[in-house]
Amino acid sequence: QVQLVESGGGLVQAGGSLRLSCAASGRTFSSYAMGWFRQAPGKEREFVAAIRWSGGSWSGDSSYYAHSVLGRFTISRDNAKNTVYLQMKSLKPEDTAVYYCAAGLSFPAIATKDYDSWGQGTQVTVSS
Repeated sequence: QVQLVESGGGLVQAGGSLRLSCAASGRTFSSYAMGWFRQAPGKEREFVAAIRWSGGSWSGDSSYYAHSVLGRFTISRDNAKNTVYLQMKSLKPEDTAVYYCAAGLSFPAIATKDYDSWGQGTQVTVSS
C-alpha cells in the first residue's frame, strides 16, 4: 500500500478553477493506477477520474472520467514527484464535495472496492 495526502482544495466561485494534488509515499507509485473520488454531504462516494499506471503495453486511453466531469476535469501524474493531479475547470456548485485520491491495481476502475489506499480528503466548495 501507499500513503496518500491530498491538497489544493478550497472555496471557488462557479466557473472557476482549482488544481488538486495527491502526494504518495513509497517507491512503487508508478505501478499503481490512481483515482479521484468525491463525496458530497449525504451522498455516497462517487468516481471522478482515473489514470493508468506507467509502462506496459496498453492500446486504449490512459485516463478515464465520469460523464459529469468529462471535458472539465483532467487527471495527470508525475511519477518523478510521486504525485497525481486533478485539474478542475468550469466548476459548478454541484462539484462541491470532499475529494479523495486513491491507489489501486485495476484500470479502468470506478468502484471504491477496486482501490486499496485512500487519502484523507480535501474539501472543494463551489459557490454560485
